[in-house]
Amino acid sequence: MLKYMEIAADIEKTIVEDDLQQGTKLPKFEELIRKYGVSKSTIVKALNILEGRGAIYQIQGSGVFVRRRNRLGYISMIENQGFTTNLDHFDITAKVLSLEKVLPDLEVKESLLCQEGEEVYRVKRIRYINEQILCVEESFFKIDIVTYLNEEIAVSSIFNYLNEALKLTIGFSDKYLHVIKLDEANSSLLELKPGDPGLFTEELFYLSSGTPFDFSRTIYHYEHSQFFVQSSSLNH
Repeated sequence: MLKYMEIAADIEKTIVEDDLQQGTKLPKFEELIRKYGVSKSTIVKALNILEGRGAIYQIQGSGVFVRRRNRLGYISMIENQGFTTNLDHFDITAKVLSLEKVLPDLEVKESLLCQEGEEVYRVKRIRYINEQILCVEESFFKIDIVTYLNEEIAVSSIFNYLNEALKLTIGFSDKYLHVIKLDEANSSLLELKPGDPGLFTEELFYLSSGTPFDFSRTIYHYEHSQFFVQSSSLNH
């Protein structure tokens, strides 16, 4: 993990563990530079990450302040580091339905910039929150980037594995979503009725270098999932 990401994680951990309230002023730039022994630009990058996550807000000339924390149980539509980032107060588990190497369909192939005949990892899982079905997730990973996956990894947090074991730095993502009526196969997996609503998302994840590595399709259980969006600034 890059230094500015480590600093961002440490500051966010302090906010949570010390239960810092909305409007609490954080240490000044100079204090953070001394504490972490890094340059000002590194601190700026760390604070920008936290601001993007909605953990802090910055007022020029006044300082850096804690932002009101998200409601428990809500999934950020902006955050791209996996469910455990948003739902760390909950028991998030998974059941692996399949894990295999496949030739991607056209949408996945074009999204991941795959060459003709290039295989990808396909992982299909049911994700649970406190033992209730949260979603059905189908993810495709480029094998030349995500070089190894097994069921033990897939049943846990794949993104933690990518960060900690493979030392990959996840940069950003593109997310598309719309509401669908569930077909028989997905309604069965979600333990709902055919024709019930579901939020369907497609998300393309990139490394910090801008290289796409993961294309995911997810259908959320309409009774067990909640979402939020935080803006980082308002321009009138």
